[in-house]
Amino acid sequence: MVHGFGGGVGLWILNMDSLSARRTLHTFDLLGFGRSSRPTFPRDPEGAEDEFVTSIETWRETMGIPSMILLGHSLGGFLATSYSIKYPERVKHLILVDPWGFPLRPTDPSEIRAPPTWVKAVASVLGRSNPLAVLRVAGPWGPGLVQRFRPDFKRKFADFFEDDTISEYIYHCNAQNPSGETAFKAMMESFGWARRPMLERIHLIRKDVPITMIYGANTWIDTSTGKKVKMQRPDSYVRDMEIEGASHHVYADQPHIFNAVVEEICDSVD
Repeated sequence: MVHGFGGGVGLWILNMDSLSARRTLHTFDLLGFGRSSRPTFPRDPEGAEDEFVTSIETWRETMGIPSMILLGHSLGGFLATSYSIKYPERVKHLILVDPWGFPLRPTDPSEIRAPPTWVKAVASVLGRSNPLAVLRVAGPWGPGLVQRFRPDFKRKFADFFEDDTISEYIYHCNAQNPSGETAFKAMMESFGWARRPMLERIHLIRKDVPITMIYGANTWIDTSTGKKVKMQRPDSYVRDMEIEGASHHVYADQPHIFNAVVEEICDSVD
């Protein structure tokens, strides 16, 4: 499982027990995020993307995994798709959860979904610095800023943590050298769109690689992408679905439904 921007393996805590009950589950911190190393990425979008993808393949080789069901959320979905283009023989099924970076940026502002407040806040500093620079500048007040801009995270993980553990975790995932953020900034046109949109390339994935796209019914991500992927891959298995009562972080908003859907997919592959 590949996490999204600014996240880490800890955000899968509502899913790990269920999804690992009957099969081996692997998850890791993306290069430049969480507890992974913070290398200097190429500054061009293609180079930054390729660095991420190469690191995933290096991880797979090191773990000795012949092939896998690959799941990615948000930025992780974008990178999982890029990985599947380059290494299709390693992917038994591609699961994309509210994937970022697929559609082209609309020319008509009325076609753009209104983003949540935290996205607007991040977007407002993009021209001046890395997306989460404000957290590092805030120092010990950083966790408080996470709680202020993302109070929903505390609610999502309330069954596990009654205190501010999740806000502290997100802060510390992003308090180090922001090399992953720098790479993400190189890859994006603005926070909601990629410089190299995946819809322009998803047809390059080998036809025999099945794809399932899972969206939150209330997400700010463009859910019409799933239907567009189906149109581009008429001779391949593509399923798109929405989970009611969930926004962008589907796996945390409706973990029981999400886990059941992913388990069903894994069972079909096994």
